[in-house]
Amino acid sequence: MTTPRAFALRLDPALLEAIERAAAADLRSVNAEVAVLLREALARRGVKVPMSPAPKRGRPKS
Repeated sequence: MTTPRAFALRLDPALLEAIERAAAADLRSVNAEVAVLLREALARRGVKVPMSPAPKRGRPKS
């Protein structure tokens, strides 16, 4: 299981506002919206990025 990596991203304020509006319309966080937009852009260029397995949630079974 891989852990998402954090990094700084500088955006034009107008671009960030547009992403925030799109994220709100899609009921996503800004982070999730940026990830979706990047995947869509890569797919249009013919680059497939596999989805990482989702982390297990909840209490471990005893």
